[in-house]
Amino acid sequence: MGCRDVHAATVLAFLSGTASVAGLLAAVLLPNWRQMRLYTYNKNERNVTVYTGLWIKCARFDGSRDCVIYDPQWYTAVDQLDLRVLQFALPLSMFTAVSALFLCMIGMCNTAFVSTVPNVKLAKCLVNSAGCHLVAGLLFLLACAICLIPSIWVIFYNNYLNRKYEPIFSFDISVFIAIASAGGLFFTSIMLFLWYCACKSLPSPFWQPLYSHAPSMHSYASQPYSARSRLSAVEIDIPVVTHSS
Repeated sequence: MGCRDVHAATVLAFLSGTASVAGLLAAVLLPNWRQMRLYTYNKNERNVTVYTGLWIKCARFDGSRDCVIYDPQWYTAVDQLDLRVLQFALPLSMFTAVSALFLCMIGMCNTAFVSTVPNVKLAKCLVNSAGCHLVAGLLFLLACAICLIPSIWVIFYNNYLNRKYEPIFSFDISVFIAIASAGGLFFTSIMLFLWYCACKSLPSPFWQPLYSHAPSMHSYASQPYSARSRLSAVEIDIPVVTHSS
């Protein structure tokens, strides 16, 4: 598809970014960041597994799906540093990714509905397809870093808890969901960067529109110098004297 159309790469990037934001939302809401398995030596009792999330905590007996203890106020008393950091990092990553999706949508709408002749007043503004997609790619990359680093830290902090106390801690499915969502955000940014590099000349400013300029409009590209322009502006006439015999 042409660069002046809604490209398949930008549509795929938008869908990938939307799916990644949905994955981050699921990771935030699910109480499955860490499991703490409590064993009992009483044969008449069952073992208990405590499922810890960012906002709630749930304790279940083995073989049961009902919460014996459900704590909806867990977010106010989180005593694990990695989960406390994630309470701030994941919402910030979601907000950054949603902002990038909004910019990406603006870029696609400008590509689809704006005329081929750019508005002179908006020519140096980010409100055009190229600028929106580049800034959106940078925001997706930032959201990926904000989400990925604390999520990987959970794995190492889980090992630290097992060494400090007893080997009863294990990370749960929300860790994998968050890491996969971060990978989706990274893939989205790469798609937008590939589109930008393929459809834009890199020496030009990133806010330069992609539209074809009308002949009467000012062009940002530098025109090649003619042979005449490289000569001096002052011409000196030297008279030639010939001697007649």
